[in-house]
Amino acid sequence: MNLGKVSCMVLLIAGFSFQASAESTYGERLGWKAEDRVLIIHSDDAGMSYASNQGTIEALEYGLVTSTSIMMPCPWVCGFADYLKQHPETDAGLHLTMTSEYDFYRWMPVAGKPTVPGLADQFGCLWDNNQLTNEHATPDEIETEIRAQIDRAITIGIQPTHLDSHMGTLFQNPAYLERYIKVGIEMNIPVLMMGRLPVAEQVWASGLPVIDHLHTQSYDWRTTEKIPHYTEALRSLEPGITEMIIHCTKPDDVIPKINGGRDHLYGDYTALISPEICKVVKEEGIILTTWRELKQRRDQVGKTK
Repeated sequence: MNLGKVSCMVLLIAGFSFQASAESTYGERLGWKAEDRVLIIHSDDAGMSYASNQGTIEALEYGLVTSTSIMMPCPWVCGFADYLKQHPETDAGLHLTMTSEYDFYRWMPVAGKPTVPGLADQFGCLWDNNQLTNEHATPDEIETEIRAQIDRAITIGIQPTHLDSHMGTLFQNPAYLERYIKVGIEMNIPVLMMGRLPVAEQVWASGLPVIDHLHTQSYDWRTTEKIPHYTEALRSLEPGITEMIIHCTKPDDVIPKINGGRDHLYGDYTALISPEICKVVKEEGIILTTWRELKQRRDQVGKTK
């Protein structure tokens, strides 16, 4: 697959919804009506910490979160894997992790430094930002680490419903993006992909689902009171399939020591378990879905459509 001409895919992680510009949405192609607003509410960072696990679990069980993804290099993965054994219906993918962004709470590549030296810094941990990863890691190392993270998941009993990218690393380099898509297609695991860019059509043609819109603004809402923001965002959803990426960290005493204290992240957790937001979703007639359902619908449609 030649992705050299589609470097504009970095727009996927720019923090704005991106509208597909075709006569029909991917939602329609997956069997929904033209006017339907279909939504995946997706909580990133399961496995990162105990607080991340608890917030995600409660938002899945008592709130509106329909999907999550797990950071396989992180310390609390086994705790979330145990939850999945008890709740196998959970829509849980892998948050493919090529960076370790905190100052003192760090994690290493699953494949190990000897195997992927370009992914490891002087401490043997993943680099702390995308630029350094891009400067040091080869596409072969990226693919090796992707496969290692999938292998670890399967080894501990997690069958991922989809793949996406922590900090958008895999969308910032066309060669990384190519390997991400390659592995997803080869293993028949949906990859986060949206819009009508040529690469999205290649993903669709391979038999994997594609979404129409990506909403990532919640991280930039620097307040613990996010209900008004979510209310506006939900009422403004466009037809088609949207994934809304959030971070459902539950407040505890340890998280501030990890991230230096970003209380605004707690706003996602509190908003998505609130009756107010549940009411908005019902009033707006928004259809909630999962990556598991998208794949089932894509299989029913067939590869030729």
